[in-house]
Amino acid sequence: MASIANDPGGRKRVLVLCVDGRRRPIRLGKCDRRSAETVRMFIEKIAAANANGSAFDDATSAWVGSISEALHAKISSIGLVKPRNAGRAVLGTFVDAYVAGRSDVKPRTLTNLRQVRSWLVDCFGETKDMRSIGACDAEDWRLFMIREGLGENTIRRHVGRARQLWKAAIRRGLVHGVNPFEGMAATVRADTTRQFFVPRETVEKIIDACTDLEWKLIVVLSRYGGLRCPSETLSLKWSDVNWEQSVIRVPSPKTAHHDGGDHRFIPLFPELRRHLLAAFEAAADGNEFVITRYRQQSSNLRTQLERICVKAGVEPWLKLFHNMRSTRQTELSETYPEHVVCAWLGNSSRVARKHYLQLTDAHFEKAAQNPAQPAQDRRGQGPSTNRRNDENSLTCQPVAAGGNAGQEGHYPRQDSNL
Repeated sequence: MASIANDPGGRKRVLVLCVDGRRRPIRLGKCDRRSAETVRMFIEKIAAANANGSAFDDATSAWVGSISEALHAKISSIGLVKPRNAGRAVLGTFVDAYVAGRSDVKPRTLTNLRQVRSWLVDCFGETKDMRSIGACDAEDWRLFMIREGLGENTIRRHVGRARQLWKAAIRRGLVHGVNPFEGMAATVRADTTRQFFVPRETVEKIIDACTDLEWKLIVVLSRYGGLRCPSETLSLKWSDVNWEQSVIRVPSPKTAHHDGGDHRFIPLFPELRRHLLAAFEAAADGNEFVITRYRQQSSNLRTQLERICVKAGVEPWLKLFHNMRSTRQTELSETYPEHVVCAWLGNSSRVARKHYLQLTDAHFEKAAQNPAQPAQDRRGQGPSTNRRNDENSLTCQPVAAGGNAGQEGHYPRQDSNL
């Protein structure tokens, strides 16, 4: 399909059979036979992929991305590859165009993409050619974010989004070769050092310090309802509260892309009922959402909650809303089966064990006061042989616990709609 021809003066050209049935030359100028053979081999692979309508393999894509502008122009002039478009491969320009075209994703996703754009531009510059960024540059970017004080999980999320951007550029033919962010760690890992068990007495102090009923609800829904804040808290409507059956339908934007994941049901726990009822009675006629204020994107709930904590005489903890949700899952797991609690909180057992369930001081105190039952004394049971469960058991560090875990939990009446 491709062959090498010799021209006078030591020059060489590669002749390739194109899809239109014509043999076209790619003039290489003066070069040795080995270099010409390398060009011929990849040109033949490119022509075969075009004839079959298939994508280039990784080695061919990498070669196309590494060749000079002059050689690339000669190959693109006969239709084997798309012309390089330097303007569209500019970092800032490409990311802006990509974000503008993603009307299919949630606003929060677009915000995340803009954040990673900011970090890429801060490191590489607005006009950096994406084709010139390699694996070493990607690692330098990671080190840059470490020096700027970003946490490990935040960096991993940014790496995953950068990988997504480069993958899109490769698909559009703007960048060739291997994705420079491929192989870099992007999976969020559990960080037990940031876990904090939020005692009930601490939460009650914060609730008392809240300036209005809606802020009380934001705290209560996070700590006693286990709702994600702000997505689920701000999506909750009064029509989702079933007072008679003591059940709340929780809209879940985060998991809406999963089959049946757009909502879940939780019990109307006693800790929730009194605050919800007070807010319902005070709500203006026609209010659709439980939380009507603080709905603007400019509202920073975390910063406002930190101020409320200080007002209450409570030192703010890390991951304010996540740790209230984590505390509730740990608390409920003391009373109800794992699959029930996970259904209420809207996560899986694997995620719960990795990111939510906490080992508290109360667990140690309880174990010290109640001796373990010997295996031979367990009626109808023998020693555990489930090694997999033993290996997957919780291994996080103990954190301070307060309040009475698992009290006042209300199990809803089972219904065909739940």
